[in-house]
Amino acid sequence: METGKIPGGYNGKILRINLSMNNITTEEIDESFCRKYLGGAGFIAYYLLKELRAHVDPLGPENKLIFSTGPLTGIKASGFARHCIGAKSPLTNTIAKSEAGEFWGSELKAAGFDGVIIEGKAAKPVYISIIDGQVAIKDAAHLWGKTTKETQDTIRVELDDKRVRVGMIGAAGENMVRYACIMHGLYDAAGRGGLGAVMGSKNLKAIAVRGHKPPDMVRPEAVKELRDWLVANIAKVKLFQDFGSGGYMTPYEASGNLPVRNFRDGLFPTVAAIEGKTIKETIRIGMDGCFGCLVRCKKVVKTGDPYNVQPEYGGPEYETLAALGSNCGIDNLAAICKGNELCNAYSLDTISTGGSIAFAMECFEKGILTTKDTGGLDLRFGNTEAMLKLIEMIAKREGIGDLLAEGTAIAAEKIGKGAMEYAMHVKGLELALHEPRLKTGLGLGYMVDPIGADHCLNLHDTLFVMNGQMNDLHPLGLLEGVPADDIGPKKVVLFKAMHGLRMLGDCLPVCMILPFSYKQLADLTAAVTGWDTDIAEQIRNAETVLTMMRLFNIREGFGEADDKLPMRFFQPKTDGILSKTHLDYEKFEKAKRFYYALMGWNPETGIPLPEKIEELGIPQI
Repeated sequence: METGKIPGGYNGKILRINLSMNNITTEEIDESFCRKYLGGAGFIAYYLLKELRAHVDPLGPENKLIFSTGPLTGIKASGFARHCIGAKSPLTNTIAKSEAGEFWGSELKAAGFDGVIIEGKAAKPVYISIIDGQVAIKDAAHLWGKTTKETQDTIRVELDDKRVRVGMIGAAGENMVRYACIMHGLYDAAGRGGLGAVMGSKNLKAIAVRGHKPPDMVRPEAVKELRDWLVANIAKVKLFQDFGSGGYMTPYEASGNLPVRNFRDGLFPTVAAIEGKTIKETIRIGMDGCFGCLVRCKKVVKTGDPYNVQPEYGGPEYETLAALGSNCGIDNLAAICKGNELCNAYSLDTISTGGSIAFAMECFEKGILTTKDTGGLDLRFGNTEAMLKLIEMIAKREGIGDLLAEGTAIAAEKIGKGAMEYAMHVKGLELALHEPRLKTGLGLGYMVDPIGADHCLNLHDTLFVMNGQMNDLHPLGLLEGVPADDIGPKKVVLFKAMHGLRMLGDCLPVCMILPFSYKQLADLTAAVTGWDTDIAEQIRNAETVLTMMRLFNIREGFGEADDKLPMRFFQPKTDGILSKTHLDYEKFEKAKRFYYALMGWNPETGIPLPEKIEELGIPQI
């Protein structure tokens, strides 16, 4: 890649580590590359599309694991601690990307690198240290088999620095559970798509980072202005400050958004027992946050017998409360917190873990699985001890846990007997814990998102119903709200806009809960980098990245037929407010094809048109 001027906010360096060859190199990136792909998910889409040949084994040495910061990573203001990780997913065989906060990305940026590309497979377990530009591959045989806490503690002692930040895996990553995550610290996960399994397949236990010199910004006074603005507007995120995510889940149950018993049911009368407000009033001992952030939205909990939840592993956020709670029919808060602790210790994505357990519970209730299959476990919905036992069995691939470690799509195919009807996934990725029968645009997003049923890279329809909720989208010409249950052209246009804006947020990257407008983020990007950029250019960046991810998936054999929701959502819930509401299959097929057309993809096949590829300047790969 040609070198040239480096904009503010970047180091201009990508670290490449080949574990098979024990080789460490540094590559330079220039301003034109940075401006086109921005960073985060953009860098990941570029390198995976360019460097991975089709149909590589995602758990083989040819897969690449990429950690990427962006131009805003590490600036000293709330919401900019994030980085992105990507690879070919062992869960879905699509492209995978996931974001995490904590301090890890900020430390990598301050250590002198914009990203890290991991290739090959080490002959034995290793970890990598990146300290102020100095990189070493170290023996990790003594760390293999340890929990994330044991791993982090040991590495900090070995490197003689308690402020070293560690991205790592536990037993689930080592055992290549297909939805293992990568933990950053003990309660910040790059959760979706099985990136921890890719890390484990490379015999890579951890990457420890520490840096002291972040790149310069062209106009640092703009960061101060943004900090001052947030302090003056901190009330906009008070709910997160007070409770973290999942503060009040009772309205979710009332509206139908709360998933109950594998997305089958609607009523969960004891929902208040597991929401964030109850956590604060009963077992919470503090709140924590990411680098530079005032919000401090991360719960820290502690309980005594019988579960003895330890505060080092934080506390459950909304997705976990619903995944291990209502979706499994469980309202025991302490047990859910214990499940969260186990997932963090073993490096398991709580969304896919809860989805897999809920799937198994419904199969058990339908007689598709029996105690003979489960090793004697009674997997009926609501069985708290079975849920906790299954987490351990999945992480260690023991008994039926070995089957469920494959994810619901593969497990359902292996089980047969109609089990696929109860597998709530898109492209193999278990659904996040939000309801498409309430939020139709979200359902479309689950269908067409390149990584599968993701809730972050998506539209949450109920936030854009009233005209007054559309202010942030005025620069895109979107002025009027759209009813939550609409799936006509206006909703598809709204979804396309939000899909692009969320992808932009994953390229910069920035935390989605902070109340910054997209114009503010564009202005901040301009101030940090020195570019004369605006929201129109950044939306084009995001459209390029989404199209590149689409091309990656097409190369892997995915197409229009894979952009579909489980049939359960075209039926009503069994009870509750959505007991007479279901999605219309034909309307969703029509919406999907209109989305393809808006993206410049073939409306029938979803394949990006050659003219669109040329227009976006996507390289011929």
